[in-house]
Amino acid sequence: MTVGARVLAVAVSVALAAACSSGGGKPAAPAGSGGSGGGSGPGAGSGAPPPLPPSERVLALRPTRVTVPPPLLSPPFDRPRELSVPDGWTVAVYARIPGARFLAATPDGRLLVSQPAQGTVALVVPGPGGAGRVSAFATGLTRPHDMVFATLAGRTWLYVAESNRVVRYPYQAGDARARPGQPVITGLPDDSTPELRGRYAHALKNLALAPDGTIYLSIGSSCNACVEDTRSNPRRGAVYAYGPDGSNRRLVAYGLRNAEGLAFVPGTSELWAVVNNRDNISYPYHSDSDGKAPADDFGRILPSYVDDHPPDEFVHVTPGGFFGWPYCNPNPDRTIGMQNMPYDRDAVLNGDNKVDCYKARRVHQGIQAHSAPLGLTFLQQTPAPELVRNGAAVALHGSWNRRQPTGYKVVWFPWHTPRARPGRQQDLVTGWLDEAHGNYWGRPVDIAVDRDGSLLVSDDFSGTVYRLAGK
Repeated sequence: MTVGARVLAVAVSVALAAACSSGGGKPAAPAGSGGSGGGSGPGAGSGAPPPLPPSERVLALRPTRVTVPPPLLSPPFDRPRELSVPDGWTVAVYARIPGARFLAATPDGRLLVSQPAQGTVALVVPGPGGAGRVSAFATGLTRPHDMVFATLAGRTWLYVAESNRVVRYPYQAGDARARPGQPVITGLPDDSTPELRGRYAHALKNLALAPDGTIYLSIGSSCNACVEDTRSNPRRGAVYAYGPDGSNRRLVAYGLRNAEGLAFVPGTSELWAVVNNRDNISYPYHSDSDGKAPADDFGRILPSYVDDHPPDEFVHVTPGGFFGWPYCNPNPDRTIGMQNMPYDRDAVLNGDNKVDCYKARRVHQGIQAHSAPLGLTFLQQTPAPELVRNGAAVALHGSWNRRQPTGYKVVWFPWHTPRARPGRQQDLVTGWLDEAHGNYWGRPVDIAVDRDGSLLVSDDFSGTVYRLAGK
């Protein structure tokens, strides 16, 4: 995204399954099941938000041939490819970068791309024929992931979140290599942490910087669902804040299993996140879900239930907020459009209701379960196409344990300024998933806005950065 937006907001899911709660024999929560979470705070215990407008601008997508410069025609572009994008837009391959993850547009119109597996941050500059020229900007890092530019006291810095620390680099226009960096936050948990003995499911870190330089950092869970992460120091499955120099760590919000995308709404101090929720959830009700023996399915892992539960999340990260994980799971079956979802207690970790799910902050907006949202980019105050500028783009990396695959696309949420919340999810870029056969040839990760207004999208599966140009 543009540097102005990136100072406030960090860059970088099949359509909202409004119908996923409407049938299939899924019962409403029985009375006394430890169901809905209320709690205090925004969107938590004050009832549902005001209804959305009856009509919203709808993005009309059209299958569009992906333009590929000749030097970049290696698989999967050794054959013609199409992506569906808004009518009148174009889509082209800009660069091929193995394992391309998060993006940061530089102040001088270039692009940085993190490569966690390679320990590298790549630099992409415009080249002849539309093919970007790729070089190494920073090397020898420990799984670098998210990146943010910030200007503090008149000096521009690039902040890079590695799995075990955050480092900042002074930046000047035209820099081809990173200047000597300054560790700002150290000792972050990853698979080198002794107590984890080499096992850390979500070691990659994401960050956002407030205008005053406060660093907000997401520390993902080490597991699918476990109580150990709630007792660790720092607590995992949480968002922390640090002073500009890395001091004064404080817990901001917790119960966020893996908040990959962290971003401020431009021009505000409102921090939002998209969250990868848990897998293989146990059935939370003492009832018969499928009409088969046994009559009580409580605690069983049922594929028909796992497919749509629990939803991934798009939440307003509020100080002191508890968002459920691992004790409480948002339930999409009781709301329309997955908004303001209440909770069910987790059958395995909270079957005795020791954690009160009524105290959890409700999820402002759900995303189809297992879509795996990664990059979150607010488009306000950027030169993004006018069609989508008042909204947020989210990259859905795609499912691995859903019988019908979902995600593998970029979605867009119109932003309702008076409500300060997202509207109905719409597809922005689709086509990486062959829904008929369950195959995919790309997995989007993050979105950035170039200074010419085009959207840049990374794809770590094919190792590609795409350029989308529109009106």
